[in-house]
Amino acid sequence: MRRSLNFPATLDFKIIDSSVHALDPMTHLVLIRTLAFCVFAAVASAQEVLDGIAALVNEEVITFSQVRELVGPKEKAARDQLKGGAELAEKIKEIRLQAINDLIDRQLILAEFKKNKFQLPEYVIDERVQTIVREEFGNDRAAFLRTLAAQGYTLEKFRQQQKDVIIVQEMRRAAMKGNSSIIPETQIAQDYRLHTAEYTSEDLVKLRMIVLKKSTEGDARKRMMEEIREKIASGAEFQDLARMYSEDTTQESGGDWGWINRRTLNESLTKLVFSMKPGQVSHVIEMGGNYYLLSVEARKPATTKPLKEVHDEIEKRLLQHERQKAQQEWLAKLRKKAFIKMF
Repeated sequence: MRRSLNFPATLDFKIIDSSVHALDPMTHLVLIRTLAFCVFAAVASAQEVLDGIAALVNEEVITFSQVRELVGPKEKAARDQLKGGAELAEKIKEIRLQAINDLIDRQLILAEFKKNKFQLPEYVIDERVQTIVREEFGNDRAAFLRTLAAQGYTLEKFRQQQKDVIIVQEMRRAAMKGNSSIIPETQIAQDYRLHTAEYTSEDLVKLRMIVLKKSTEGDARKRMMEEIREKIASGAEFQDLARMYSEDTTQESGGDWGWINRRTLNESLTKLVFSMKPGQVSHVIEMGGNYYLLSVEARKPATTKPLKEVHDEIEKRLLQHERQKAQQEWLAKLRKKAFIKMF
């Protein structure tokens, strides 16, 4: 008897005919407690390794060393970013809890694979290992084996790890592919209406600016800016005068600010700039310790992409959401049927 999970053609999971006898609840509980005691005893007797039980999933143990192995890079990144304190402690707690839950899900998936009598052909693991040797070690198998030994791995242990990774990946993919949802057009249209802003570009202004700093000379600087404006009104090029007189960082580029949005300048200047027409030069503006003269060269109005242009993008996102939801529901069912205890 063969069961198909819609896995890639390279994988061949199948049922093996054999009888399985379920444990009664009391025997199951005794087994779990006995196993927990044995693990604690083994840990206590190992002087070189400090470990403990992070969680129990049916009769399988998840250890703190497994959690540490999973969270190492994330915890390092958190410590580098947050530099101690209550926020870091909370972040570390969050990272470790997520890791424990990920390991629980992993164990449940492996148990489901075993329960359904699926098989993973050895050649699939062979191909995975060969790919790693080829791509990460330049096809140098000896270097690969030395690296395994240096990290405390045997080849057998590494193969088992890769086998588990493949199983979890493909079982998750099968759970998502099992949901062959077709997204209704009405749902796509509704999502488009709710997220129209995401498909709308901002209105933009191409701006040039001349800036003069105030001085102790009273209104002399303001009169100078007014004279500059009069020269522009008489036909002088704004950018030429900006190169001659402007006192900000855009002087060399002729006061060119390029295309700006409504968040580039402060509120007062933004309101003025976006009320101007292309080709218009502002009056002399006094603000803070500066005088400003603004020139709008061009405008780009806000535009919204039509639904037909973003239809496939929305459909793909909604379909991915439905598949992820199906996977989470599948995992929730596995959790509901399992004995799980976190320590």
